Amino acid sequence: MSELTIGETKVAEAAPGKARKTRKLKPAVRFGVAEWFGESFEGLPPQRRVELIQLAKTNRRGRNTLCPFHPEQESLRCRKQTGVCTLRQYVRAAEGDVQISQGKEGRLATLCPERFFQGGEIFRWIGEKLLNCATPEILNEIPFLEGVATENKPGEESDSVGRIDNVLVVPDSDPLRWCAVEMQAVYHQGGAYSKDYPAMESALANGAIGIPFPGAYRQPDYRSSGPKRLMPQLQVKVPSLRRWGKKMAVVIDEAFFGSLALKETQRQEIKSISNSDVVWFVVGYEEKPPHKLYRKEVFLTTLENAVEGLTAGVPTSLEEFEKRIKAKLPQENPAVPLFPIEAPP
Repeated sequence: MSELTIGETKVAEAAPGKARKTRKLKPAVRFGVAEWFGESFEGLPPQRRVELIQLAKTNRRGRNTLCPFHPEQESLRCRKQTGVCTLRQYVRAAEGDVQISQGKEGRLATLCPERFFQGGEIFRWIGEKLLNCATPEILNEIPFLEGVATENKPGEESDSVGRIDNVLVVPDSDPLRWCAVEMQAVYHQGGAYSKDYPAMESALANGAIGIPFPGAYRQPDYRSSGPKRLMPQLQVKVPSLRRWGKKMAVVIDEAFFGSLALKETQRQEIKSISNSDVVWFVVGYEEKPPHKLYRKEVFLTTLENAVEGLTAGVPTSLEEFEKRIKAKLPQENPAVPLFPIEAPP
């Protein structure tokens, strides 16, 4: 006996003369595409999804796909090979029906930082809060760190080894009034999006409607995106900005912010921007297409608070740490393997 798939339901092929049995699928939860090349995935017809598959398979340097969110949308091409702007969680019922997860689990998670540019809302918000100017000049990728000349490269100019994503400047200000902006999207961990394509192609071939279930397990990797990517950026840039009397604005979405322990690790609430180093601008997306970006929350921290929140942990006490050391010693735990070190001859 073999099996074939109709829609999302497994159908067992029986021997001639016997009725076929339908086996219900196990309920499952997976993350999949939420927005694809700027289009909401849930409302796309099967034919359009297959067209976008072909677009995603085309080398990004050779296609003329424009980013619909960037202010320079008439000239800026999509920089992501997969074309995936955001992802979200889907749930498949035992009957095979696929729905968007309810509540916080179904929120959009930002994969591409260009997604934050929608309508210029984030720059107006930051300008109003930090510069008292809703229409600041927006500068991109300003070199911040300079390489140091070494003996191996005498006489050479230092190369730029670090940049600030954006700098907002009050027009015609003298002296310059400005702030730095870092935008942090999330990386994903797990299967490639190409594993989702067969279900989309099958839906078109079979005339199926609804949302195809993602073909691989994946999830937002906040651990890599926060402590491993964003935190070093803050540790390098914020000390200099603090000495200069400037603020660092960090833009993340509410799903990312919810994964951090910023509020839990902050010992005392900071109520004034003047007492902060890092100003977190947290955005949300409307649940229904076209998923308009909106202002969610502003949260103030020092650099030290930010580092503690990004590492999502509070150091243990000396007593507790030494207790764990003793538990690893052979005399306390005979099951621990020994690695003897021979004395030098």
